[in-house]
Amino acid sequence: MACHTHTALPLLLLLPFLFAAAADDVVAPAPGPSPPGELNLTSILESGGQYSTLLRLLQATRISEQLTSQLKNSYDGLTFFAPNDNAFTKLKTGTLNGLTDQQKIQLLLYHVLPRYYSVTTFQTASNPLPTEASGPGGMYSINVTTTTTSHLVNMSTGVVDVPISSTLSAKFPLAVYSVDDVLLPEQLFGTSHKGGAPAPEPAGQAGAAAGKASARKKGGGVPKSDVAAEPAAAAGEEAEDSENAAAGRGSAGWTRTIAAFALIMAVVNLVGA
Repeated sequence: MACHTHTALPLLLLLPFLFAAAADDVVAPAPGPSPPGELNLTSILESGGQYSTLLRLLQATRISEQLTSQLKNSYDGLTFFAPNDNAFTKLKTGTLNGLTDQQKIQLLLYHVLPRYYSVTTFQTASNPLPTEASGPGGMYSINVTTTTTSHLVNMSTGVVDVPISSTLSAKFPLAVYSVDDVLLPEQLFGTSHKGGAPAPEPAGQAGAAAGKASARKKGGGVPKSDVAAEPAAAAGEEAEDSENAAAGRGSAGWTRTIAAFALIMAVVNLVGA
């Protein structure tokens, strides 16, 4: 009996460690994919070095904060057209000062598409493309034309035609493209001023509802075929890998638990003998 007791004592001392290892494998979840770095529109524009007027407008209207919030809550991403400082100098003197605060919000939101578009996915987009701006008549939109040879993308507002001059950032969920002219919505500036830099229509005619553009959830707005699907597919693969890893860890944990239980029974039988 003494011999059995001396033999069982080392095994009993190992039991707490075996339980701890088994519990860790069963309870601890498999690590998920690391969240992507937060994209900041303000930082992108500041790095561009020629968007001081646009940055002041974004700060004054708090549109930059709104877009940051949308990026955190939207599955579809955003596309932003950034007029450089030279674009604003082309406007007729007093154009910006003649806008009400609400009209400035509408003008800025007209430069935002509620989807992420790479230059190549513009080629399959269906016109008209809705923007984040809206008024009594509904959502403001633009038309996009492309050339397959040079990947040139041109936006038509009904007032001005503006090509994309360069890409500042194109990493899902945010694409930022530089433009050399301000996109002027027809609802604010009218079609009779096409080709010029007109003064805005009175606030009463433009409409009181610039509205806060709500975050577009999955399934709304532009058809899904118009959106780059690669980021969503990659996220799905990462989620599947994480689930498979978790299942493997759970199986190994249960195996260790059974082994520990068998060892306990062997020790109990040994001591009882």
